[in-house]
Amino acid sequence: MLAVAVIAGVLFVWSLLAHRLSGWSITAPIAMMVAGIALTAGSDPPLRFDFDTAVFEHAVEVVLALLLFVDAIEVPGGILGREKNLVVRLLAGGLPLTLCAAFLAGFLIFPGESGWLLAVLATVVVPLDLAPTAAVVRDRRIPSRLREVLNVEGGLNDGIVSPVFLLCIAVAAESHGAHADYASALLAAVEAAGWALVSGLVIGSVAGRLLRLSWSRGWTQPSALRLGVLAVPVAAYSLSAALGGNGFVACFVAGVCIAPALRRLPESAVEMTDDLVALMTLALWFLFGQIVNNVFWDGLEVSVVLYALLAVTLVRLLPVLLVLTGTGLKPADRLFLGWMGPRGVTSIVFGALAVIDLPDESADFIARVMVMTVMASIVLHGLSTEPICRFYARRSSAGPTGALPAAGSRDGEP
Repeated sequence: MLAVAVIAGVLFVWSLLAHRLSGWSITAPIAMMVAGIALTAGSDPPLRFDFDTAVFEHAVEVVLALLLFVDAIEVPGGILGREKNLVVRLLAGGLPLTLCAAFLAGFLIFPGESGWLLAVLATVVVPLDLAPTAAVVRDRRIPSRLREVLNVEGGLNDGIVSPVFLLCIAVAAESHGAHADYASALLAAVEAAGWALVSGLVIGSVAGRLLRLSWSRGWTQPSALRLGVLAVPVAAYSLSAALGGNGFVACFVAGVCIAPALRRLPESAVEMTDDLVALMTLALWFLFGQIVNNVFWDGLEVSVVLYALLAVTLVRLLPVLLVLTGTGLKPADRLFLGWMGPRGVTSIVFGALAVIDLPDESADFIARVMVMTVMASIVLHGLSTEPICRFYARRSSAGPTGALPAAGSRDGEP
C-alpha cells in the first residue's frame, strides 16, 4: 500500500506543476519514471517490486489491453483516419519493413542469438507510444495533417504488432525446450489469436449496437454510458481469456468494432476509460524505473547501446522514407514522420511479458535491450521535440498565409 501512496503522491505533485514542466518537455510518463528510478535505487531502496509473479503478468496484460482499446476508438474519421493513403502506406508497408530492419539489425549486432529471439526483440522495440512526447502531437505549430497521421499510426501500430509478438514469443519459448515442437507452438499461437479475434468482434459489435440504441431511445444517461464503455474491454478481455485467446488482442479488435458506434455517442462516454488507462500506464512508468535500475546495475554493453540507437533512428526512418516516396509530402514532412517514432508503454509491456515467458539468459537480454531502447527514445525524441516545432513555426511564417500560431501554443491550451 505504501507503493500506491507514493505513486499517487508523485502523480499529484506532477499535476500541480504540469504546465511549467511541459516547458522542459517533462511529461507525466517521464516524471513518473524518474521518480521510480529514484525511489527504487540502491541496495536498500524505499520501495521494491516483485516482477516474477502471475499477478504482475496479468496486470501488465490488462494495462496493454485497455490501452489498445482506447487507441482503437480514438481515431477521428474512421479506423484509418482522414489520411488513409498515408496511414495505409505506414502500416502496410512501413511497419513490416521496420520489423524486418529491426530483425536484421539484431542479426548483425547479436550474431550469437537465435533467430526467434531476435524476432521477439524486433516486436518489442518497434511499437510506438506517443505519450513520452505528447506535446509534439498537440502542438499547433506542427501541421494538423502530420499530427493526425502520427496519432492514427501510433494508435494502430501496437495493435497490429501484438499478434506477431504472441507468435514469436510462443515459438521462442518453445525453442528452449529439450524437444522443441514448433508446429504445436505455432498452432497454439494462431488458435489464441483466432479466439481473441472472435471475442473482440462479438463483444465490440454487439456492445456498440446496444449502446447506440440505448442512447438514441433515451434509455440511458452519460454517466451510465461511461460505465458501459469501460465494461466493453473488460468483457472482451475476460471472454477471450476464458476461451484460450489473448486478452489484449481481443480488446484491440473490440475497440475497432465499437468505434463507429461511439462516434454517435457523447464525447464524454469514453472519459472514464481514458482516465483509467492514463492512471494505469503512469503507474507502469513508475515500475519501469525499477526495471531501469535492475538492468543498469551491471553496467552497459556497447552492442546493446548501438542496437538501441539504431532501433529508434534508422530502423524506422529508412522504411518510412521509402514507403512515403511519391506521396507528395515535402522531404521535411517525410523526415518528421520517420523520425518521430517514440517507444514507451507497449515496448515495456512486451518486454515484461517476454522476460516472464523466456529463460533467464534470454529474458535478461530482452530486458537490457528494451530498457536501453526506451531510454534512448525518451532522450532523443524528447530533446528533438521543441526544435522540430520551431522549424515548422518558421516554415509556417514563411508560407503564403504568413499565419504563425503563438509560440508554445497547444491544442486545448490558451
